[in-house]
Amino acid sequence: MNTLRSILVASAALALFGSNVALAQSVNGEVKKIDEAANKITLKHGPIKSLDMEEDGMTMVFRVKDPAMLKQVKVGDKVKFDADRVNGQITVTKIEKAK
Repeated sequence: MNTLRSILVASAALALFGSNVALAQSVNGEVKKIDEAANKITLKHGPIKSLDMEEDGMTMVFRVKDPAMLKQVKVGDKVKFDADRVNGQITVTKIEKAK
């Protein structure tokens, strides 16, 4: 009975929390354009496997989760960033200059 209870508790925890867990994947990129008015950034980047983007050398426009992130970088900067789907939109959730 204790084993069954443990399995049920573990299953409930996965159901509640498992769907909200994203596997972060840092991606290398280069800033091509910043549009502060629209809270968007254009990045040339490699594959983002966590979002099923396998192509290398893509250039895309992304929304940013926090507009303050746009002030941390400038056009031409090499960056590392994380992206995820937020409200159905592919969004940069973290960005920093590459070292």
